[in-house]
Amino acid sequence: MLFLPLLMWFGYQEAKNAYTQPQAVIVLGGSTRNLEREKFTASFARKHPNLPIWISGGSPPVYTKRVFKKAGIDTKRLHLDYEAVDTVTNFTTLIDELQSRGIKSVYLITSDFHMRRACIIGEIVLGSRGITFKPISVPSENSPEPIEKSLRDGARALLWVATGYTGADEKHKR
Repeated sequence: MLFLPLLMWFGYQEAKNAYTQPQAVIVLGGSTRNLEREKFTASFARKHPNLPIWISGGSPPVYTKRVFKKAGIDTKRLHLDYEAVDTVTNFTTLIDELQSRGIKSVYLITSDFHMRRACIIGEIVLGSRGITFKPISVPSENSPEPIEKSLRDGARALLWVATGYTGADEKHKR
């Protein structure tokens, strides 16, 4: 009986998320030689022409902009952010701007092997501000990341919600 309200709340959240139209796209960096995430997102952006695109980390700006220009995407839609040093900070460095723009739902794009960890962190960080997301996986040949990374970064995301500290290695922030 105690779990019924919790189950109802989760059901409500799932239903709400299913019918909420995303207002933006977030791409988690992960720069590779072939720019797979950027190319995938450029193609995705053609199907969603009115959505702004935030790319956190990733390839150098000149390469990223080239991919989007080649795909016919106006680079004014791009918001390139290079403050993050890892997956947790991909979210924590963008959350205030998303919230200040009134964004309540986003598409979350990252590689398939990275999606479990990204979803755990996204549920915690984005969810702490009432922002929902729809995960979109970029196909790859890689095996899923070890569950330990997801658990570790989930704990770091909870730490951020509680204290504002991400646990990121300070030397990478400089």
